[in-house]
Amino acid sequence: MRQINFVVFFIVALALVLFALENTSPASIQIIPQLKVAAPISVELILAMGLGAVLAWIFSVWSGLQKSIEMRNKNVQIQNLQETVQNLSVEIEERKRLVSASAIDVEIDEDKSKN
Repeated sequence: MRQINFVVFFIVALALVLFALENTSPASIQIIPQLKVAAPISVELILAMGLGAVLAWIFSVWSGLQKSIEMRNKNVQIQNLQETVQNLSVEIEERKRLVSASAIDVEIDEDKSKN
């Protein structure tokens, strides 16, 4: 995978260098009404691509952070549900024991009343 990443990076860098060599004519960019910048088209393109890459990276970090928070909330919810299931299992076992104990008492009372 590292080799593929290197090849892709190398091809993009080579394309940028070739583009920069071919496009040296200046172009002006008006950033705000009072600020106008003149630079070669290649430099402007490289800066725009860099800004786009930084924005994509920020979005990726933000998305990853949201996913990790969501996973942490889901893990807490799963843990709470597991505790609830465990408590209900204990309660069911206790009720079964009480029901079986009361059934034994009923049988004993029936045996005494028959005698």
